[in-house]
Amino acid sequence: MEAKLAKQDPAEKAKRAKAADGRIYFSYAQIHEAVSSCVPKVKAFNPDVIIAIGGGGFIPARMLRTEVRVPILAVSLKLYDHETDQMQSKVVKTQWFDETSEEGKKVRGKRVLIVDEVDDTRKTLKFCVDEVKKTNAPSAIAVLVVHNKLKKKLAELPKDVVYIAAENVPDNWNCYPWDAAKYDGRSIYEHEDLARQCLVSGNKGEKDIVEMEKKLQKMKIQYDNLSAELERCKKNAGGSA
Repeated sequence: MEAKLAKQDPAEKAKRAKAADGRIYFSYAQIHEAVSSCVPKVKAFNPDVIIAIGGGGFIPARMLRTEVRVPILAVSLKLYDHETDQMQSKVVKTQWFDETSEEGKKVRGKRVLIVDEVDDTRKTLKFCVDEVKKTNAPSAIAVLVVHNKLKKKLAELPKDVVYIAAENVPDNWNCYPWDAAKYDGRSIYEHEDLARQCLVSGNKGEKDIVEMEKKLQKMKIQYDNLSAELERCKKNAGGSA
């Protein structure tokens, strides 16, 4: 059902192909465009504060803040081992905000938007939502992710949580620009170039279909015009006889 809904979603229009290493690369511009597309939904939720999950949620949250002018609080949660990229058995809370600070006071009894870059297993999002509810008691929670991977989730969010995904994407290895040096020591320029190649390659087949449809439409018009001309010739020939 999730995949069917995603197929109808406008966010699915941007298709991407894997790079030679089997990964999908995203550029800063692509992330910015995806985040910006969510602004109407975020404004409809009307958050009082944004909670960014580090490290992947920090930059998308800052991009969002340009258009949704509310404070950002930071939390850090650990599900994957940074050395091995292997998923751990449970989420670990490594950093949380101070509720007694000026911005921290805007959570309890308020409307909170949690931001992360990707909804993969959903374990991190679920942990963060539950922890915010238990520790800080907001009046409402929404979650925004840049990418929702179309896969079976290992956790489910409470039904009262508003869910916003900029794009629904296949279950591939996503590479984000803020991690550029992590992938074979590439520079940000090399990473951005790969991101453009992934997007162009992924859309090539779709563009070819569109061009073919245009050519077929043009041929149909030409055929109709020739058919009409032929009918006129037949009538003229009959009248002469």
